Amino acid sequence: MCRHIAVLGPDTPLAETLVEPPHSLVHQSWAPRSMASGTVNADGFGVGWYAPGDPVPARYRRAGPIWGDESFADIARVVRSRALLAAVRDATLGGADGEAAAAPFASGPWLFSHNGALAGWPDSAAPLATLLPPEALLRLTARSDSAFVWALVERRLRGGEGLGPALAGAVTTLAQAAPGSRLNLLLTDGAAIAATTWGDSLWYLAGGGQGRTVVASEPYDDDPRWRQVPDRSLLTADRSGVGVRPLAPPHAPPPRPRRRAPHPPEFPRKEPVQ
Repeated sequence: MCRHIAVLGPDTPLAETLVEPPHSLVHQSWAPRSMASGTVNADGFGVGWYAPGDPVPARYRRAGPIWGDESFADIARVVRSRALLAAVRDATLGGADGEAAAAPFASGPWLFSHNGALAGWPDSAAPLATLLPPEALLRLTARSDSAFVWALVERRLRGGEGLGPALAGAVTTLAQAAPGSRLNLLLTDGAAIAATTWGDSLWYLAGGGQGRTVVASEPYDDDPRWRQVPDRSLLTADRSGVGVRPLAPPHAPPPRPRRRAPHPPEFPRKEPVQ
């Protein structure tokens, strides 16, 4: 499993969100509070952020634990941004992909993270490979389930779907192909955030008068305004607010039409006896 976070808000140093809070992402890398599987997130990390006037985010990723990277501490102290997505990784399977397997994955204006695991990987994903053109499979940046999930989401985005529909459609498809998967996905384009809960925790913090919205695997402090998102939900957010709706299970049966009660039979009226 992993821990991830996305933020929209005023221009602030990355460290204000990722390092300084008492239960920041750095702290969650070795002491997560509510991770559904695993105990420590030491198999890589990454942060992506948006610079003013540039829609394409920058990224800093490494294969080792976030707490041991002195360069990250310096970057987080001086780099400022109004939008970011960051993650710490607990690898589903061991591999040699290094930082290429660390979120956030990126393409164009999008940053993406997968907190979870695709059940039965890689065999369970084989039927879904036909949904991707060969060049998309050849461009996978890592041999991991998260990289494959990102390829499915990116295909939907490039097909014109919005952030929320792209995540919802991908989760439904993946859950059908690989039941029992954990599919907490997180996506941003620097202006909005979309996220799913499917097998692990998700929280959000909104308000405070600064147009700040935070979506995270778990709260980074004890602010009472944090709200937990129910499992199997889709969250969409921007600087003006947050919306949450249920995610339909794969192949949910259509609702049964409501049957009207039959009218009582009409009997011939009897005339009173004279």
